[in-house]
Amino acid sequence: MVMAFRFKWIPFAATVLVVALGVSLGRWQDRRAAGKSAAEARLQAGQAGAPLVLGAAALPAAEAAQIEYRRVRVTGEFVANWPLYLDNRPSPKGVGFYLLMPFRIAGSDQHVLVARGWLPRNMAVREQLPPYGTPAGTVTLEGVARLHPGHVMQLGTAPALAPGAIVQNATAAEVAAASGLRMQPFIIEQSAPANAQDSGLSRDWPAPASGVDKHRGYAFQWYALAAMAALFFVVTGFRRGKQN
Repeated sequence: MVMAFRFKWIPFAATVLVVALGVSLGRWQDRRAAGKSAAEARLQAGQAGAPLVLGAAALPAAEAAQIEYRRVRVTGEFVANWPLYLDNRPSPKGVGFYLLMPFRIAGSDQHVLVARGWLPRNMAVREQLPPYGTPAGTVTLEGVARLHPGHVMQLGTAPALAPGAIVQNATAAEVAAASGLRMQPFIIEQSAPANAQDSGLSRDWPAPASGVDKHRGYAFQWYALAAMAALFFVVTGFRRGKQN
């Protein structure tokens, strides 16, 4: 018995489009997983070495990426009258805010933006923030250098950055422009309280590799869709040939 295959252009074109889409999206998810795995490896390497001590000198923006995920140490004082709250930030404890606050580096007018920790959201009154402590005077803190505190979807027009504002996103450059403070081109994710006054904040920062398995699962689904589309085209082509 001779198996005949009947070729049709429209099903072929549709199959090519679905296969191309599936492979493209699968590779995109693979790249995202690889990027997060690489960031996790950089974090582990950065944690293994001695902390980088930040001084008064401004770090060029081009060099900021080189120290991302490095453990850093800095001495100075918090600019307590310029807090910012990043909304819709998840934690193992629920949904809440990241608290950002400028930190003036000792002996200079140079600042670095510190992600001090996570605060829970009042589900009844969003603007009602829980109490937390801010160290007064000179303290030394440690943390991990990051280029930015992460980005979430912004719906509508973003409110202006101002002391005490609740916003979706903010970068060191944007805070510098809004506050007029000289700012390093990166942030610090604070890893532990600076002293006993530094209270009321959770510091369970998400690992860079968080979600790697999810991306790999999505990649498998997209590749499976591409394979199924190709198989469906072949099987239906032989069925049409058999019917004729």
